[in-house]
Amino acid sequence: MNPKLLDVLACPLCMSHLLYDARQQELVCAIDKLAYPIHNGIPVMLEEQARRLLE
Repeated sequence: MNPKLLDVLACPLCMSHLLYDARQQELVCAIDKLAYPIHNGIPVMLEEQARRLLE
């Protein structure tokens, strides 16, 4: 994941900073407990495509 891209991306729901999970290839919102997938290097920032994280 390009660090510059990660700096400008935000959660589409709460606008908070996202954390990059290289192992899972996901962008994680700790506030909304959602993990947005990255497919072929492209973040999919759609709520319906996100995985809900367990508490």
